[in-house]
Amino acid sequence: MIEKKFDPKKLHKLNDPQRLIDIPPDYIWEKLHLEKPDIFVEIGAGTAFFSIAFLQKFKPSTIYACDLSEVMINWMKENVSSKYPAIIPVKAEEYTVPLEDGIADLVFMINLHHELENPSLSVEEAYRILKPDGKIFIADWKKEDMPEGPPTKIRCLPENVKQQMINAGFKDVAIYSELQKHFLVVGKRAIYT
Repeated sequence: MIEKKFDPKKLHKLNDPQRLIDIPPDYIWEKLHLEKPDIFVEIGAGTAFFSIAFLQKFKPSTIYACDLSEVMINWMKENVSSKYPAIIPVKAEEYTVPLEDGIADLVFMINLHHELENPSLSVEEAYRILKPDGKIFIADWKKEDMPEGPPTKIRCLPENVKQQMINAGFKDVAIYSELQKHFLVVGKRAIYT
């Protein structure tokens, strides 16, 4: 069996600037159409690499950088929190985030979906913590052979991610495939459920 979880010993790979070229925050932002969002939640934040990029570019007041790895949480506390006090590391469990309902304007997961045994539960949890009309985006590796990234057989299809979002109650779910190595799926939490 293939180990699906990211190995914390490879933590340095999470801070590779190439990741911002492969998954450009500006590209994602133009697909989101968010009006002055204030609270972001990143699930599977790792070293908060993308949380930092989103904080610098889009200036939310707070980003909750959630991860289930104690190694990642401690790394963020030591290396991120003092420089970026708006980024708050949060120890999460596999499918639960200890934040209140309806707290976030944006929830995002980058290169996490393929690691999850039951990704629908994470999508449902994202729905719970989003404000009505809040947005979600999930970016992950395309299910194609390429020299980098996880094994192809554990990668997921964007159509499956879209269906998981629809099943959780998200509206206006759209798939974007223009990026070379990754797909992007964006959805909106319904105002009324």
